[in-house]
Amino acid sequence: MRILLRFLIALSLTSVSMLAVAAEGVAATGKYSTAHTAASQLPRLHSLLINQGDDLVFEQYYNGRDPSRPANMKSASKSVISALVGIAIDRGIIDSVDVKVAKYFPELIAASDDLRKQQITIENLLTMQSGLETTSNRNYGKWVLSDNWVEFALNQPLVAEPGTRMLYSTGSTHLLSAIVTKASGMSAKQFAQENLSSRLGFSMSYWPQDPQGIYFGGNDMEMTPRQMLEFGRLYLNEGRVDNAQVISKAWVEDSHQPRARSPRGQGRFYGYGWWLRDLAGMQIPVAWGYGGQLIFVVKELDLVVVATSQSTPGPSRRGHLRSLYELIEEHVLLPAKALQLSSL
Repeated sequence: MRILLRFLIALSLTSVSMLAVAAEGVAATGKYSTAHTAASQLPRLHSLLINQGDDLVFEQYYNGRDPSRPANMKSASKSVISALVGIAIDRGIIDSVDVKVAKYFPELIAASDDLRKQQITIENLLTMQSGLETTSNRNYGKWVLSDNWVEFALNQPLVAEPGTRMLYSTGSTHLLSAIVTKASGMSAKQFAQENLSSRLGFSMSYWPQDPQGIYFGGNDMEMTPRQMLEFGRLYLNEGRVDNAQVISKAWVEDSHQPRARSPRGQGRFYGYGWWLRDLAGMQIPVAWGYGGQLIFVVKELDLVVVATSQSTPGPSRRGHLRSLYELIEEHVLLPAKALQLSSL
């Protein structure tokens, strides 16, 4: 009986694998065949998936990757943290984005010499406008090697008035993870599992913690490309999964509004944990992660596009990201837009 059961399980898994390969082969020769050709030339690319409406219309894996292998989402994790904050607000666990951060860390902010820190709100953290010196870039190493990440982030000096200037900082989203933990009475991972990922049909995977056990807010979360696609589809569908409202429509809309202008280049803005980039004549929300971990939510075209890439540093990283954006704009977004216009 056990031998028969094992045989049936193996047969089932083989059938699923064969169907996946077959589907991928059809997708590669369809209307996104030029995208596949361009993607095949990128040695750092791991996956490219395109979902239109309710259908997965393109799914390809490159450079030895496969559907089951999780990707380190890097800073695309920030968009997930934003979702958790939105769910907490929807459920009344957090009152609103206007709540002062000092409410959750009175022992740290009350001791500050700068009273302006008491004015920092949850919205300031979501939009990268806390005014605190960044913990990213040149300060990242010192921050993650510190004994207390929350305290380190809050102890940074104010270099701008809260709510006035975008200063990209992973410390800001880590504070949001700590706030969700304090407000909900459970870890951010448990909160995400119960209120987000289980509703999307999967379990939270590896997610590192700081020295106090707070799950890393804004970096190093892992999902498979298909799970990333489901997260993107949640936003495309205005927070719904089937007929269930997982995140309010209002939070989705608020998250994708340009609220801060990025100093990184023209046509780049930031919402609630989401980048907004001008691509193919549209302003598109993007969950962005270092090295090329990307989720594009294109409401105008009813599209979600996911790309994952090698996340380790290297001399080809910047060139890869530029080529990846060009690929998605020229071989996915513009053709889909042209097809939509031709059908009008």
